[in-house]
Amino acid sequence: MEHRKVRGNGIDIHVAIQGPSNGPIVLLLHGFPELWYSWRHQIPGLAAHGYRAVAPDLRGYGDSDAPPEISSYTCFHIVSDLVAIISALTSSEEEKVFVVGHDWGALIAWYLCLFRPDKVKALVNLGVPFSFGPTDPSAKPLDDLRAFYGNDFYMCRFQEHGEIEAEIGEVGIERVLKRILTYRDPGPLIMPKDKSFWGCKDESISLPSWLSEEDVAYYVTKFEEKGFSGGVNFYRNFNRNNELLGPWVGKRIEVPTKFVIGELDMVNYMPGVKEYIHGPKFKEDVPLLEEPVVVMEGVAHFLNQEMPQEILQFILDFISKF
Repeated sequence: MEHRKVRGNGIDIHVAIQGPSNGPIVLLLHGFPELWYSWRHQIPGLAAHGYRAVAPDLRGYGDSDAPPEISSYTCFHIVSDLVAIISALTSSEEEKVFVVGHDWGALIAWYLCLFRPDKVKALVNLGVPFSFGPTDPSAKPLDDLRAFYGNDFYMCRFQEHGEIEAEIGEVGIERVLKRILTYRDPGPLIMPKDKSFWGCKDESISLPSWLSEEDVAYYVTKFEEKGFSGGVNFYRNFNRNNELLGPWVGKRIEVPTKFVIGELDMVNYMPGVKEYIHGPKFKEDVPLLEEPVVVMEGVAHFLNQEMPQEILQFILDFISKF
């Protein structure tokens, strides 16, 4: 596997690459709190089938640059990073790539397809449907989340600059990562200010078979180096993104798409999500959506790590059609 930096949009972006240099590119986009490493199982599998797997650390994460300004983490900045990666690795401006996204990576993948469908051949998105796309630009999505879930909902807790960073520093990065990555409650992720979500420091957190101590150690090393501000700054731009997306309200995703979600994914239980996924609106918004959508029984949020071979097969089966 090759690791390199791509210069684009004013920052250096770290990418992990494996596969033949002339193979079709599959761009793999991670979520929170993850890194390129969350695709560690799919990267060699794609390469073995002749694809060139490209997994970046999104801005603010891992070995990519992390601008200090919160305003540097809007949907425009992150999509611009992806366009820079695509331009750097493709042989012509006309060449398209396959895109696979999970969590924040899925949301950014929707935006990439919305802004630059000319860059994307087909999309496989995991966990976050397009119901989180552009809405009324005067609306404040975080206000709605706060009204529905309360101030301790994790996205609301992430808003005050420095607050959650200080809490993570006190609890410890290893414990924080283990607690979030092993979270399987389909209900809302509530993080009370009394820090009870993280549990007692004296109690160990057992890991599932799909997440080893070595995996956690890699994540810990990178988050110790970079911190969490970059990752939570994505959440701090929710309201700003909604305002910026005003010109695209009502715009459809005109890219062939496959969507997969875990049955126990907390996103699946957010207001209106199940109705959107299984109702007519999803297909209206994404006309080239492959139906039916896949709901993986007994699987939680981090499905690309929990069920790596199954997700790899979904990706291969879909992109092989194009």
